[in-house]
Amino acid sequence: MKTLLASTCLTLGLIGGASFASAAECGSVTIASMNWQSAEVLSNLDKFILNEGYGCQADITVGDTVPTITSMAEKGQPDIAPEAWIDLLPDVVKKGTEEGRIVQVGSPLPDGGVQGWWIPKYLADAHPDIKTIGDVLKHPELFPDPEDPKKGAIVNGPQGWGGTVVTSQLYKAFGAEKAGFTLVDTGSAAGLDGSIAKAYERKEGWVGYYWAPTALLGKYDMVKLEAGVPEDSAEWKRCITVADCPDPKAASWPVDHVVTLVAKPFSEKVGPEVMDYLAKRSWSNDTVNKLMSWMTDNQATGEDGAKHFLEENKDIWTKWVSPEAAAKIEAAL
Repeated sequence: MKTLLASTCLTLGLIGGASFASAAECGSVTIASMNWQSAEVLSNLDKFILNEGYGCQADITVGDTVPTITSMAEKGQPDIAPEAWIDLLPDVVKKGTEEGRIVQVGSPLPDGGVQGWWIPKYLADAHPDIKTIGDVLKHPELFPDPEDPKKGAIVNGPQGWGGTVVTSQLYKAFGAEKAGFTLVDTGSAAGLDGSIAKAYERKEGWVGYYWAPTALLGKYDMVKLEAGVPEDSAEWKRCITVADCPDPKAASWPVDHVVTLVAKPFSEKVGPEVMDYLAKRSWSNDTVNKLMSWMTDNQATGEDGAKHFLEENKDIWTKWVSPEAAAKIEAAL
């Protein structure tokens, strides 16, 4: 009995010691939560998994793309930016990486941030010949302008958005006005979303600017049009993203690169299991669209969304973590 008791105590001591070592190795972690839905839920997902699965003491700090990435590159804080849209700050990211201040661990959105012109899937199914912007411009009658049904309408986002500027420039570059289309200003994000919802409810034609991942595309099945022309980064920088540039040339909308950034000091102190998790942790735009749609319908927070995802998608997230961590995470749900 004494031998059995001693053996049991030793085993518990080793397990407890291992758990303590894991927590000590990970320590406190600051995770940046950006001010949009997909980034909010991902930061909360990281917090839950790191705390419950790996014994970290993770907390969320409010951030935004430019100040967060700049702070990580200059000061080494916060420790993790789960969803960093690095194309907005290419020079800062390049310099920070080369100087060994930040590490690009993996891509949470391997599909990338996708912007462009979209049409409803029911319309794409009914007209399989429409696959590109050029194809749409041949059929203004399928996308009638509510104010002038004799013309087609390309629906734009509100003023102040980069995507709105690009859509306005591509409208010129593709000769949409000459093809019989007007450019419709929706005035707000709600106006843009409402125009898609209205078209879907009535099964009407709609073409315009949108992006993924988003809650709306989790609710309404939309198809992104191909540009029908190649990417041209020089033209994109010269004119397409410049509001008052008079002579834009047609080019394909580039996919935005989205990565997880980790401050170098944190990457060096934390255990390899945590870095392995951050490298493997990724989900498709379709998965995120559906999750955000659920969050919107249920007025859910990022924390609510993270727990809902973990409860409903075990087949996805268990591939990111060790079996030991998976068991702890399941027990905490």
